[in-house]
Amino acid sequence: MNNPVEYTMKKILIGVCTLLLAVCTVTTLRAESVTVHLHTDASFSNPGGIMQRLETNLGALLTEINNASTAGRDLSLTGLNMNDYARNSLRELWQHVHFFCDDAEVFDRCWPMQQGYMVRQIPLIMDTQDADYNASRGVGAGGLYQEAVVEFDQQGRISDFRFTFDTHRAESMERCGASVTDMERRMQILSYCDRFRTAYCTKDLAYLQQVFSDDALIITGKVVTARASEMRPGSATIKYTQQTKKQYLANLANAFKRNKFIDVKFTEVGASGEGCGSISQSVANPNYYGVRLRQEWRSSTYSDDGYVFLLWDFTDEAHPVIHVRTWQPEYLDAGKTQHIKEDDIFDLSKFDL
Repeated sequence: MNNPVEYTMKKILIGVCTLLLAVCTVTTLRAESVTVHLHTDASFSNPGGIMQRLETNLGALLTEINNASTAGRDLSLTGLNMNDYARNSLRELWQHVHFFCDDAEVFDRCWPMQQGYMVRQIPLIMDTQDADYNASRGVGAGGLYQEAVVEFDQQGRISDFRFTFDTHRAESMERCGASVTDMERRMQILSYCDRFRTAYCTKDLAYLQQVFSDDALIITGKVVTARASEMRPGSATIKYTQQTKKQYLANLANAFKRNKFIDVKFTEVGASGEGCGSISQSVANPNYYGVRLRQEWRSSTYSDDGYVFLLWDFTDEAHPVIHVRTWQPEYLDAGKTQHIKEDDIFDLSKFDL
């Protein structure tokens, strides 16, 4: 008969080995290298084998992200083909949320742009390691799916990394029948809206200082409910206040300090959420574009849903600025039964003078 102590020890060792094998298997799955396959227009000439450089650089970055996520360490970006802006953007994101690519092979569309190249649908799994944040977004044990945008310069070096709010918008822009310049501006607006949203999530006040014009108009709506009386039923209206850029950024700086986390999400573009009309070009000034966004704001102290309108000025192509930002609540009542009237939601027609 076997020694009971020896038998028990064997069972423990077998259990430990099984556990270690399972951990190693999971680690290997997440830490394996990522291979990227990009496609673009059939007419694209692929000068100097640029697509292969983009694939190599992006694959190396995603592999490092996976390795850092598995090891629970900071990103090691020094040896990767990235500029300082992209490194800083990625490190800033990593401070707020960790993520990894769950696919060994990534197949994606590459968009050639005037200043470089863009890839918009890189699949990621997010986990902030923050219970409050995870609860606010309903993040379970498997993490939250999120797509990223990566931009490259003309030499194929990674020039930006950020989360995207809209998955298929770029494909619809291609079918709008507009000029190449107009379509590229619409694509840039999507990119700048991505950056704009990310700046709130990472509390990047410096970027917001840069992207708002000095004379920017900030309009914020607040629901005001009139008391009911014998002569008149209760009613809800929206009261609007205006702020200058300086006032808005000062209030925002206080909100950044007050909140442990801020998560801003854009879930719709335009009135229908689809099509070419989701981004409007001004008739009065062709350099002006308006975009309406449905916004979800979640933070450790406050949450709301509403509509944001942004008026972008592309007079300086390399440094577009926002002249107008508005916010309106989606509903006029706490029970979310009385939706704001469609005609009352701000769009370009309200500001296209």
